Amino acid sequence: MKFIKYLLVGFLFGIVLTKSEAVSWYRIYEMFQFQSFHMYGIIGVAVFTGLIGIQIIKRNNIKDIQGKPIVIADKEKGSFRYWVGGLFFGLGWALVGACPGPIFILIGAGFWSVAVILLGAMIGTFLYGLLKDKLPH
Repeated sequence: MKFIKYLLVGFLFGIVLTKSEAVSWYRIYEMFQFQSFHMYGIIGVAVFTGLIGIQIIKRNNIKDIQGKPIVIADKEKGSFRYWVGGLFFGLGWALVGACPGPIFILIGAGFWSVAVILLGAMIGTFLYGLLKDKLPH
């Protein structure tokens, strides 16, 4: 039964991203060329919604489905790794025109060439798993 819930939420997420044009390569291209506010608006709304959600969870001591308290740890000090990670993420996003969220949506919409991007993401994740102990965290 849980699988069906997650599947429905995934479909809803895909519909929202598709209808808002957040999966559009053209919209992503516009964003990285600073030609349109569209994607920045979507990202800003997502950040603002997340900020409100986190504050509600923290202030009301909300519990998860199993009744355990949700604990959100503070970020560790230091920003270098966030800048480096963001740089790699942004470069990858700009080069392929898709961030990880819409990859499955684009494949589901029939853009089969995005399977190459998915393969690259999977290989990158695998390599990170192999190298994570050697990388600064």
